[in-house]
Amino acid sequence: MTITVLDFERCYRAVSTRDSRFDGQFFTAVRTTGIYCRPSCPAITPKRANVSFLPTAAAAQQAGYRACRRCLPDAAPGSPLWNTRADLAARAMRLIGDGVIERGGVPALAATLGYSQRQLTRVLTTELGAGPLALARAHRAHTARLLIQTTPMPMSDIAFAAGFASIRQFNDTVREVFAVSPTTMRAEAHRAKSGSNGRQAPAVNGSLSLRLPYREPLDRAWLEWFLSSHVAPGMELWENRAYTRNLRTPHGHATTRLSFQRDHVRAELALHDMRDLAPTVARLRHLLDLDADPIGIDEALGVTPGQRVSGPELSDPDTVRLPDAGAGSPPDADTPPDPVDGKRPAFTPGIRVPGCLDGPELLLRTMIGQQISVSAAATHTARLVEALGEHVDGPIPLLFPTPAVIAERGAEVLTGPTRRVRSIIGAAEALASGELALHQGRTASDLRRELLALDGVGPWTADYVTMRLLADPDVLLSTDLVVRQGAAVLGLDLADTGRWMPWRSYLSMHLWKAALTDRADRSTAAAAKAASSKASTRT
Repeated sequence: MTITVLDFERCYRAVSTRDSRFDGQFFTAVRTTGIYCRPSCPAITPKRANVSFLPTAAAAQQAGYRACRRCLPDAAPGSPLWNTRADLAARAMRLIGDGVIERGGVPALAATLGYSQRQLTRVLTTELGAGPLALARAHRAHTARLLIQTTPMPMSDIAFAAGFASIRQFNDTVREVFAVSPTTMRAEAHRAKSGSNGRQAPAVNGSLSLRLPYREPLDRAWLEWFLSSHVAPGMELWENRAYTRNLRTPHGHATTRLSFQRDHVRAELALHDMRDLAPTVARLRHLLDLDADPIGIDEALGVTPGQRVSGPELSDPDTVRLPDAGAGSPPDADTPPDPVDGKRPAFTPGIRVPGCLDGPELLLRTMIGQQISVSAAATHTARLVEALGEHVDGPIPLLFPTPAVIAERGAEVLTGPTRRVRSIIGAAEALASGELALHQGRTASDLRRELLALDGVGPWTADYVTMRLLADPDVLLSTDLVVRQGAAVLGLDLADTGRWMPWRSYLSMHLWKAALTDRADRSTAAAAKAASSKASTRT
């Protein structure tokens, strides 16, 4: 269940039951204490007369409340509303999370969204309870807390890395938001981590380890399979059930290692510039769809808690392959035969729709993978990265090449049908020139129209890129070969999916997994039958 309007009774009921599903979706401001909390805060439930509910932490701070130091409301998963909503406020929140205001101020945010600064401020204040500067300030405070508590960086460096214009502004904000000075906050964090010995393990500037929270349940097997099967050697690595890769950031680059833990994702970051911490974390959360409301989505799709898809885990990329449908109309899918032993795979609770770390990279890699298998696409991508990628220091040597480099030299490296190579070069040229802008502030309709205008980009590619770039929850990949096979396995009519709006992107993921699991079941059954036949022959 997602609260789209802050109804007092529903909010208060969530607070009374300490329902963690609503953490990050709204904040509880307590007048008698002057603090704001997440709904699951373990403190005694305040009286009705003493509370109000606000849509953002920035709105609470704007009203003079300070963050609860017990439940750390800024450390909750983000609101799923910024993905399910496509209005101006939601698109602005995505860009603020990516650090647009820190890099270019409110004028840059307004220009990116195509509105005047005055109109943008009015809409955000009305919808979210705070203007763009206050929203950005809340993000800076969260970044500052992370750096204070997880790194040994000097406070002056933290101030500028978090995006503050001065050390005084940094000190004042930390005191106002958290009710303690930065040095006190660091001392408390050291005591909490080191226990009674008063010492903390040393850290290295530029490197830190973070817990990325999410709402349960989470289908980890699906995300592990998706990440591992698309790895392009040279810029990505899947090893020991952890995903490591380089990514280009606003002020340089970063290397991240992601691993799935029981109640969080562990993110180990090595940043070239600490100013990139906040946008890097936002992009990682977007990649793994960690701000989704899985219980609400599962309820809408009719997923029963405790269901599991039969068959082997999908975390091994060699177990099953996910063929990519190409631009335009994919090949016709043959209707799969009846499921093995009459069993039909069930939907898995907590499935996520993978996002992306870089819009241009997503489009170009998707076009490289048109009409070929995932493994072949990874091979072609790795060849491109090896030839044109930027070399960086670290455990992985390369970054994905920029659109400008691909536009200039891609024809020397890319192989395959001539038209596809020309299409990829054309898309890279449009990205390099600024003719095509790929960022989370776009509307789905405008983005899809501009993608379809590119040579060699058909409905499948446009829908796939739109779904992953914007975290659009309602894109049904109805022309995808594997989705159609999954629908046949489950007996679903893809022409009648309106009842699953607005969650059809998640339906697409369920159908993908159903088809892959059915395929793996058949392969296992065939192998067992062959082994049994061979044993009988020997006997």
